[in-house]
Amino acid sequence: MVKICCIGAGYVGGPTMAVIALKCPEIEVAVVDISVSRITAWNSDVLPIYEPGLDEVVKKCRGKNLFFSTDVEKLVSEADIVFVSVNTPTKTQGLGAGKAADLTYWESAARMIADVSKSNKIVVEKSTVPVKTAEAIEKILNHNSKGIDFQILSNPEFLAEGTAIQDLFNPDRVLIGGRETPEGQKAIEALRDVYANWVPADRIICTNLWSAELSKLAANAFLAQRISSVNAMSALCEATGADVSQVSHAVGKDTRIGPKFLNASVGFGGSCFQKDILNLVYICECNGLPEVANYWKQVIKINDYQKTRFVNRIVSSMFNTVSGKKIAILGFAFKKDTGDTRETPAIDVCKGLLGDKALLSIYDPQVNEEQIQRDLAMKKFDWDHPVHLQPMSPTSIKQVNVVWDTYAATKDAHGVCILTEWDEFKTLDYQRIYDNMRKPAFIFDGRNIVDEAKLREIGFIVYSIGKPLDQWLKDMPAVA
Repeated sequence: MVKICCIGAGYVGGPTMAVIALKCPEIEVAVVDISVSRITAWNSDVLPIYEPGLDEVVKKCRGKNLFFSTDVEKLVSEADIVFVSVNTPTKTQGLGAGKAADLTYWESAARMIADVSKSNKIVVEKSTVPVKTAEAIEKILNHNSKGIDFQILSNPEFLAEGTAIQDLFNPDRVLIGGRETPEGQKAIEALRDVYANWVPADRIICTNLWSAELSKLAANAFLAQRISSVNAMSALCEATGADVSQVSHAVGKDTRIGPKFLNASVGFGGSCFQKDILNLVYICECNGLPEVANYWKQVIKINDYQKTRFVNRIVSSMFNTVSGKKIAILGFAFKKDTGDTRETPAIDVCKGLLGDKALLSIYDPQVNEEQIQRDLAMKKFDWDHPVHLQPMSPTSIKQVNVVWDTYAATKDAHGVCILTEWDEFKTLDYQRIYDNMRKPAFIFDGRNIVDEAKLREIGFIVYSIGKPLDQWLKDMPAVA
């Protein structure tokens, strides 16, 4: 029986290994992590991450050929294929601070693999890593190999949170990069055979190591670029009276462009986009390509600008101050159908409003109070370190109240901000919300999910990103 072990029981490692176990019943799959609480959760009825369809997959396989354990060294030593899916946070100090990836956790995983291995192994990069990481990992493994053969493969994930299980069941492509040597090609074939249990052969792409590593960064950069492009257009639409939904629909009908990732919003979030682009910027700078680095930097600048612009619009609309005013925040996760808050635009919007002394009442169907308070108290990039190495949550922010119901969040509020496109926010009783709010009652739709005309009929002053401005908003323009 082939044995697979994955180091790291997070958003990538857990679901990926669960699907491999489901699709390959003859393979024994172990997911290991040093976090006792995380492994306990994976072995319980309440999994540590929310992802549609994940529960069913885990419960079908757990205890049969899928195991979650803190016995890291034993299970790594027994495995034939070791996936490494550990954090690769952005460095906060030292060389490349604010851009380069911190490979501390990757390096310690590689040293541990070398220490405990007694047989040849295929080591698979599953976390997103900078180009040429495989070379560094290879050096660590080979200098500590004790005669054992290690083959390094790059097998980046292309999962979208909220649809991760479907993405794993039916991927656009599976990318496997390895050395162009007989041993490297043999390792590629071994991993290809795993995926071939359910992925059509024409969707399994094999490349050299560096192409696989760079393809992941490039894919995320291209997707983020599309969002920043439509968000840049949304600012122009507001200035000219155009409707960004109509513009993006017309643009998306061009088959060369296509309709995906053209929805204007308060900005992109998630664990990958910003981190990967910063990484790309750093690699470009290190390779003497400042013009290319500056091009990709602009994608992040537009994303930051969009969040700032949204906050400025809220404050200026409400008589240039939100001090002491209750603002309801609907949605804190970075997108619907996930509880993930990493780099969510809600953090920057909330911090901007708190900076002007607003009182926030926050509701998200999947994010709890402890997580929201941690996110609002944490410094940038701290979120990407393992939980046990993150700063302890300081005292709660007094201006923030987390509730478990939209109507409680909006009662007596001066304004409502929609920051996550949860389906339930489309069907709320907005008349009831309006009746229980202070007047004038404002709605700031950061996801363009409400019917502005209907809400204006009720009596709301409505701001939707990239849509023709309410007369009120024209009279109170946002200041830079």
